[in-house]
Amino acid sequence: MKNIILSVLFIALFSNIYGQTAKEIGLSSINIQTAEAHINFLAHDELEGREAGKHGSRIAAQYIISQLKQIGIKPLNNGYLQSFIACRKERQIKARYQVNLDSIERLKKKVHKSLSLNNILGIIEGENTKEYVIVGAHYDHLGIDEDLDGDKIYNGADDNASGVSAVLQLAKAFKESGQKPKRNIIFAFWDGEEKGLLGSKYFTQNCSFIKDIKGYLNYDMIGRGIKSKKKNQVTYFYLASHPEYEQWLKEDIKRYNLSLNPDYRAWDNPVGGSDNASFALKKIPIIWYHTGGHKDYHQPSDHADKINWIKLLNITKASYLNMWHWANDSLKN
Repeated sequence: MKNIILSVLFIALFSNIYGQTAKEIGLSSINIQTAEAHINFLAHDELEGREAGKHGSRIAAQYIISQLKQIGIKPLNNGYLQSFIACRKERQIKARYQVNLDSIERLKKKVHKSLSLNNILGIIEGENTKEYVIVGAHYDHLGIDEDLDGDKIYNGADDNASGVSAVLQLAKAFKESGQKPKRNIIFAFWDGEEKGLLGSKYFTQNCSFIKDIKGYLNYDMIGRGIKSKKKNQVTYFYLASHPEYEQWLKEDIKRYNLSLNPDYRAWDNPVGGSDNASFALKKIPIIWYHTGGHKDYHQPSDHADKINWIKLLNITKASYLNMWHWANDSLKN
């Protein structure tokens, strides 16, 4: 009898650390207080709107790195920063910033503008070290406009401190779960999105394992949304050739009692909108959470006190469950 009781206790303890409940341990670590801490810091006036290549963006980058270190997330390469240069023609000529090395070499032969930028990349290594899934959000915003009358700082609480908070919470949740995923999970924070998806473009153009990436989940503005009769609305973009992504979310919302009303948007070619485009162009399946535009979009009034914390919490939990599927399930090509 004693041996039977010990066996039952061992099985209960084992199942509490591994298996299905490991996912739930990670899920329970996601909370509003952590989201508030991240967003209030990143959207503070002292960060000067986090414009790519500027001082405030550097502070944001160091904050994100400090959080990854505290959580226990290792850098993808020798360090967390993936540094790169973006160039464009001088300001009197309408043109976009370029990160392609050949384009930059051509631009450098004439009068040009140049930015030094940094993606931030961390990883949890999986059992299969040759397959990757990525969750990402851009951390830059629009900076300061000294010519504005009144508030001059584009704080970017929703756009996109909200998304950065979710990536950080997922990193912590996967560590808290105590279970090694089947696939490598990369936690990515993109620079220069507001200037033309620069960080994600640079990553996908220079990634040696691009063909081994099985999915990319993107956040861009997940804390607000327009007022409507449909409460807890979020737009859920996903690749149309993978209808199982819609089924995942429907089942997980029901199973974990998440207060969300997704607008399911299946895309045949999801190459617009945000950093998801950089991955879609490389034929990588995507999921993108987005709560839509609002009157404070790209305005100095995008402040942290306007975030819908309950909605943000439920989106972060739902997307963690998406990533659990990607990191651990058998996947369709």
